[in-house]
Amino acid sequence: MEGLPFTPPAGADDGARLGPPPAAFALLAADGVLVGWSREAEALLGYPAAQVVGRRAAELLVTPPSDRAGSEERRPENGPRFDGTRSAVVDARHRAGHTVRLAVTLRPLSPRAEGDSAGRSPTAVLMAAELEELRWWETRQAMLQGLVTQSPVTLTIYGPGARLLWANASSVRELGGDLAASLGRSMTELFPGDVLTDQHLVDPAEFVQQILDTGEPVIDVHFRGRSPADPRRERVWSSSYFRLLDGRGEPVGVCEQSIDVTDHYRAQQRLALLAEAGARIGASLDPSGTAAELARTTVPRYADAVLVDVAAEVLAGEEPEPGTAGDLVRVADSGGEPSRRGERVAYDAGSAQAESLAGGRTTADDEAAPTRLYVPLTMRGRPLGLVTFVRGDESEPFDDGDRAAARELASRTAVCIDNARRYRRERTAAFMLQRSLLPRSLPELSAVETASRYLPADSHLGSGGDWFDVIPLSGARVGLVVGDVVGHGLGAAATMGRLRAMVRTLAELDLAPDELLARLNDQVGREASDQRAQGRDGGGAVGATCVYGIYDPASRTSTWAAAGHLTPAVVRPHGAADFLALPPGLPLGVGRLPYESAEVALPAGSLVVLFTDGLVEARGQGVGVGLGRLAAVLGERRESSADPLCAQIVAELVTDRVRDDATLLVVRTRALDARQVADWELPPDPALVARARAVAAEQLGRWGLDDLAFTTELVVSELVTNAIRHSSGPIGLRLIRDRSLICEVSDSQHTSPHARYAGNDEEGGRGLFMVAQLTEHWGTRYMPTGKTIWAEQALPVP
Repeated sequence: MEGLPFTPPAGADDGARLGPPPAAFALLAADGVLVGWSREAEALLGYPAAQVVGRRAAELLVTPPSDRAGSEERRPENGPRFDGTRSAVVDARHRAGHTVRLAVTLRPLSPRAEGDSAGRSPTAVLMAAELEELRWWETRQAMLQGLVTQSPVTLTIYGPGARLLWANASSVRELGGDLAASLGRSMTELFPGDVLTDQHLVDPAEFVQQILDTGEPVIDVHFRGRSPADPRRERVWSSSYFRLLDGRGEPVGVCEQSIDVTDHYRAQQRLALLAEAGARIGASLDPSGTAAELARTTVPRYADAVLVDVAAEVLAGEEPEPGTAGDLVRVADSGGEPSRRGERVAYDAGSAQAESLAGGRTTADDEAAPTRLYVPLTMRGRPLGLVTFVRGDESEPFDDGDRAAARELASRTAVCIDNARRYRRERTAAFMLQRSLLPRSLPELSAVETASRYLPADSHLGSGGDWFDVIPLSGARVGLVVGDVVGHGLGAAATMGRLRAMVRTLAELDLAPDELLARLNDQVGREASDQRAQGRDGGGAVGATCVYGIYDPASRTSTWAAAGHLTPAVVRPHGAADFLALPPGLPLGVGRLPYESAEVALPAGSLVVLFTDGLVEARGQGVGVGLGRLAAVLGERRESSADPLCAQIVAELVTDRVRDDATLLVVRTRALDARQVADWELPPDPALVARARAVAAEQLGRWGLDDLAFTTELVVSELVTNAIRHSSGPIGLRLIRDRSLICEVSDSQHTSPHARYAGNDEEGGRGLFMVAQLTEHWGTRYMPTGKTIWAEQALPVP
């Protein structure tokens, strides 16, 4: 009764009564006098029949009747059918004094109806009901009628065995329009699929029987299957189930109410897929690994197979030119057929794949119902490759939502592949830079036998800053150094190169290890200060560590100093493996405290192993564990030569992925025997210069180096004369026959000699100039007790 205020009557919300409200009946004579009064009428208005029969019906009304024919309060089409000629809404007076609003219908009677005791014949029957109760009943009837015939929610009743008992119009449409043919068939027959509850698939018959037995409703579970009306398409319904009872309280079936949520479900699935793809794709920083992650993420949730082709130059770390992607390489193939990974791939001109690459847009094998989507991988307008998503005959074609998801997946993959490409390019450049800055080969020296290994980190951070060097020094000595720059990438590699160059330069000045580290520390500190002053952090060497030592094969002694670095391991002949106890020193560039040296005797045949922390840092274990394993290997293989021992150490210690660069330098010491070294001590007497020349010539004769006698006598004469002139203590003369002939003269002074051009009128000043012209190399090294001037000559070719 549209337009009138509607308030449910008291007790109407209990939902228990579905039938119409009780109707009251009264018989009317032609003059409107009541000639009959039912018990329902008495219950409705409170008057017994004796008080109203014989009275005019109008006397019971508060207001005149309103004709309902054609009015806005016409009974709804699905309301009770009173088949009367007139209906009205009236206000009647209850016996208790209040007003009752009634819906009434007046219907003529047949003339054959009998009259009352007064002789009046009833000409009409008056039917009445309380208006609000009638409205409430009519609303329920409309609701029930709507659920059966108009509701988009499917209502289905299943009995034992999940067999169909009843279905509303929406459900009948899902059944293909033939309810009679579907009655008695099981849910599984009608809708092949599964009930998905708590992420577990359950059998529909067991599911329905459980609800019949327990009476516990199940709310909002997903049923995934296919309907008879559309058997090709898999659908998802959100369903709720509850038990139905008959009038005796016995279960008669389970009602299923469902709504198709396929589009919403698939949208959620696509969002979940994209979220997972964002977390998984790109974690490897490798183009091929990224492609494999895309395939693992999308198969079989999104596609039945995925093919990923990437431009060859991208795999090499280069950026492709705008336009076509050039040569493609298959890097992922999840199609289930023999893998073509690593093969070159070419697409014919005019194909959907070629058009996708050229136009930078998604294409398909069939635009109406595509089962293959070709999605380009593009970055900054440059094609990096192509992704092919494939669905088989049993799967549904891709729709617009799937296309959008494919573009998003390809976009994220392209970003990750480009990042991987850039990382590979920088990592390759850093590795090449580092390898170019490290020694290409170790020098052949009489003092030591050496071997080395460098293992770059297996890390997305790139190559680190580990370095090592073997530096030939004067007097057949050798400088040994290993260092580590904190950090990775091009900055660390460049810093490593600068440090190695500085160490070499300082070592060739014959500086003692502690003085060398002090000067290196000053230089590193200045570089760091300059970078901070310029507001940049260019990979400075703050945090770099280093250990440097000098070994003298003539005296069989070594001198070492460390700057925050792990000390070398040492194994002396017939001794146990140990680690040098060196004075601690701060890492380079972090302070200005002095460094200290320690002198260590190293008999011939001793092993010295220098390394960086990457070699001994075991995953999940402390450095001490790695040091112990290193000592054990050295103890077992003490007699091995340097290179096999180097390989054995790597095999024993590097058993896992290298998290940091690992550098290893193995040194086996040698000694110069008495037949290679001759030395004399001379008083500071000019008269003994001739004696010095003579003993030098005699020694050369014993060595069979008479061809070098003249030059050597001249060098000895000049150096000894210079030492006597500027020193007051004894003079030391030493000849060493190694890979060259070395002449050394030592004194107690620390003055620095210089070669210079002497004027035509000067009688002296030409000595060192002549030495420099007659020998290949010369120089000065300083010791706490004075200095040594040395000169080298090449040995004659046999």
